[in-house]
Amino acid sequence: MGSKEEIKIDDDFILIRFQNDTDEVTTFERPVTMGLIQFHFGLKGGAKFIFNKGNYTLDLKEEKCLLFYNPEKELPLNVQIEPKSWLITILVSIKKFHGLFTDDAEHIPFLSKENKDRKYYNESDISPSMAIVLNQMFHYNLNPSIKNLYYKGKGYELLSLFFNRNDDPNAEQCPFLIDEENVLKIKKAKEIIIANMAEPPSLEELANQVGLTLKKLKMGFKQIYGDTVYGFLFDYKMDYARQLLDSGSYNVNEVGLKIGYSTGSHFIAAFKKKFATTPKKYLMSLQANT
Repeated sequence: MGSKEEIKIDDDFILIRFQNDTDEVTTFERPVTMGLIQFHFGLKGGAKFIFNKGNYTLDLKEEKCLLFYNPEKELPLNVQIEPKSWLITILVSIKKFHGLFTDDAEHIPFLSKENKDRKYYNESDISPSMAIVLNQMFHYNLNPSIKNLYYKGKGYELLSLFFNRNDDPNAEQCPFLIDEENVLKIKKAKEIIIANMAEPPSLEELANQVGLTLKKLKMGFKQIYGDTVYGFLFDYKMDYARQLLDSGSYNVNEVGLKIGYSTGSHFIAAFKKKFATTPKKYLMSLQANT
């Protein structure tokens, strides 16, 4: 079913979790005080933000995030959430936001003096590390008594990842990535390991397939995706396994085989390492919530 949960992380810092698992569009409206920065993260599906009584709209697509800030007018939340869509919204005051950063945070555009009183709109990609945190917010398996503490940590973690992404790789950190062709090769490597997750190639084979040296593959992958090749693949496989379990169409052994684990015990150990619970207990928690 469609659900909305609002969690107060701190003073002037609110997190809203939208989960529309229905087959219908759901609409949510909420006043937002002037001076609040809005972050919207589309993990799954899509949504449409409506402004000025429908005269202006902005789409939030899957694996994208939007940032709104206008110091001169209120931007109330009026969002249409598509079927089978999950999104996280963070509302934080500019005063609170300033307090999260040191004085040398020049890379935050609207923190600069010349932009202090300007409106700000931005769309960007959700990085793999951000996607992991967002997924964790939708698969909460800890004691309800510590829910607010858990979400508080995840809210701060999500903002820190938002402002620490390497979507535009720094040439000094990784010189060869200044070449767009090499960036495309790294992205191709990611596509190859995802397409062959059950039997991924070795790093040497992968480097040969995309036409990079082993060193450049390892260095570039870490720079763009924030993890090693196999570290990224492990997180991807575990999230995919969880989605298969969510579907209710596969048992634990079938899911393990689909993502490349020939023995159930190895899959169970890997799943527990990622989600701190076994696949069987995870399935039981799903059944208990239905």
